Amino acid sequence: MTPRLPPQSQTLVEQKLLPWFVENARDLPWRRNRNPYAVWISETMLQQTRVDTVIPYFNRWMEAFPDCQALAGAEQGQVLKLWEGLGYYARARNLHAAAQQVVENFDGILPSDPFALLSLKGIGPYTLAAIMSLAFNQSYAVLDGNVERVLARFCAMGEDIRKPQVKKGLQTMATRLLGAHPPGMFNEAMMELGATVCTPGVPQCGKCPLSPACRGFKTGSPADFPYKSKKKPIPTVKVGAAVVWKDARTFLIAQRKQNEMLGGLWEFPGGKVEAGESMAECIARELEEELGIQVVVGDELIKVRHSYTHFHLRMNVHHCQWQGDSPQIIDCADFRWVTLEDCRALPFSRADLKVLDELTRTRTD
Repeated sequence: MTPRLPPQSQTLVEQKLLPWFVENARDLPWRRNRNPYAVWISETMLQQTRVDTVIPYFNRWMEAFPDCQALAGAEQGQVLKLWEGLGYYARARNLHAAAQQVVENFDGILPSDPFALLSLKGIGPYTLAAIMSLAFNQSYAVLDGNVERVLARFCAMGEDIRKPQVKKGLQTMATRLLGAHPPGMFNEAMMELGATVCTPGVPQCGKCPLSPACRGFKTGSPADFPYKSKKKPIPTVKVGAAVVWKDARTFLIAQRKQNEMLGGLWEFPGGKVEAGESMAECIARELEEELGIQVVVGDELIKVRHSYTHFHLRMNVHHCQWQGDSPQIIDCADFRWVTLEDCRALPFSRADLKVLDELTRTRTD
């Protein structure tokens, strides 16, 4: 069931929220040029990522790939390198594939038809609503985490916000609240309010243009909303990886398969530690299974700790000496013998970038 909006909500949006946004909107690079391509890129980058993190990535991306044609014509490695460190790499691969669809099917122009947009790789309901409202001024209400929080507090919603039916109700509320207001401005105002005022920990209700009607504010405990059930414990995955040396400067890296997590990125080869297996045994086994080579496992270089959405990574990286068998593409997309200088042009995950940093440090000490 969708909660009823507080009385006078539409009037409050028109007289308070939208003027507040005009006065308080942050100067962000993607707000300076609202062409459909820029909206698409920025909204894709901003999903599950902080604004201050996205700004330099967006600027570099738009300089390298100013339009769909430039993006479609790039090599995937170039795309992933510009995305390096931003996470959720499937988004970058999808942008690249979708740009090629746009060039092939829509003459390089991002379509304004919603069904055409949904045919593009990686575009779902959220991105569709953002593009349609911000770029094409169509009446679509955006529902991101910030907007969910604002609406749940505005209506003092006590239901679990993680449940699909609750999210569906929030989308209905957002659409009703949008009404006949300018869709792009309304959506940006709601997102801005959640990002800067109606924040997760300590909302600044004294600065909020919606507080006169906000039911969460009237309870005296607005931070109690939205209610979220506890997530399941996140598992820890133990991994062994190797810096396989061919000579004093040259080592082996492997490319992850396209259909895997972090697909297309380069990495130090290795894999999960099996039950009862030592780290050295894991590394030796994984290198034989992945690349068909035998190595002598040596000293540890670094322990890497990194967290992803669904698991914590604990990776032990060891120096290894190559025994001479030629590597083969068995359980990877490709391999290369490289130097540290070569790696600067290749895309790696954050975890493997930590290994490269440590290699650089130890080789220059």
